[in-house]
Amino acid sequence: MTLLVTGGAGFIGTNFVRHWRSERPDEDIVVLDALTYAGIRENIEGLDGVDLVVGDICDTALIEKLLRDRAINRLIHFAAESHVDRSISGPGAFVQTNIVGTQSLLDAAKTVWLDDGSGRPHRFHHVSTDEVYGTLSPDDPAFSETTPYTPNSPYAASKAASDHLVRAWHRTYGLDVVTTNCSNNYGPYQFPEKLIPLCIGNALTGKPLPIYGDGNQIRDWLYVEDHCRGIVAALEQGEAGETYNIGGGAERTNIDLVNALCAEIDSALAADEGLAARFPDCPAAHGGDTSFLIEYVADRPGHDRRYAIDDSKARRSIGYAPEVAFAEGLEATIAWYLGRR
Repeated sequence: MTLLVTGGAGFIGTNFVRHWRSERPDEDIVVLDALTYAGIRENIEGLDGVDLVVGDICDTALIEKLLRDRAINRLIHFAAESHVDRSISGPGAFVQTNIVGTQSLLDAAKTVWLDDGSGRPHRFHHVSTDEVYGTLSPDDPAFSETTPYTPNSPYAASKAASDHLVRAWHRTYGLDVVTTNCSNNYGPYQFPEKLIPLCIGNALTGKPLPIYGDGNQIRDWLYVEDHCRGIVAALEQGEAGETYNIGGGAERTNIDLVNALCAEIDSALAADEGLAARFPDCPAAHGGDTSFLIEYVADRPGHDRRYAIDDSKARRSIGYAPEVAFAEGLEATIAWYLGRR
């Protein structure tokens, strides 16, 4: 069977496509991606059984054609504008892609899978975020699937709206849907505007490592390969209409995360003279401490203080559990970026 993956040339989508092909080499994938700034053709180019279609998820007719012509009965929806800073400066693109685009996909799926009367089993898997739940105080319990939605950024609000649309298409029309809300992802292929790849790139070139506010904002970090495993579990074992939180069980303050990243870079360059020669502007290339590059900057508006995921439902219902410890994942991520630069 063929799988349609929207946003499959982006960060999480790329990792999922590669994960799926390695686990299911006999099942083809159609990737639909607009190849905007964060969608990179080279991420999936040359992969056997992967067909890239360059197009917009707001093009409902295109989606219908793909679902019909390729006999697709499973759709995983990654495509989204996702950077909070960009949503603050330009929320319109987030409304268009994340809300209108999701409606377009749902309309196409309803037309082909339900209205045409094929009777074929199907599934629409919507990939969302823990940011829809808002922010937590230090002593608050972690987000569960029943936590009320209180999004605080234009990005989070647009994702919350898309979550509600997916639920409505299930409740109103009977579309088979599953939603997963994940915590902060990290790993290979992440676009460098996000915290970890930004700090890796800046550290290696001797540029400041910007930390918002006091740096004590807390995030639950999820290695992207673990997220891919969670998505597969929900896609194949999740109950129609249900939501599953996918977490990494690794709460860290931003400043602790960046200090750990700096220490790992220091160790890597100290152990490999070749790396030190390749990155002469990094303090570690000369025996210095990369953490000296940390620079505190003004906090962004509406910055959520803490995210934390309670993934007990996913563990209990679909057998999900993260396998990669944070230290292991961070080391692998830095090694990947060192090898690519």
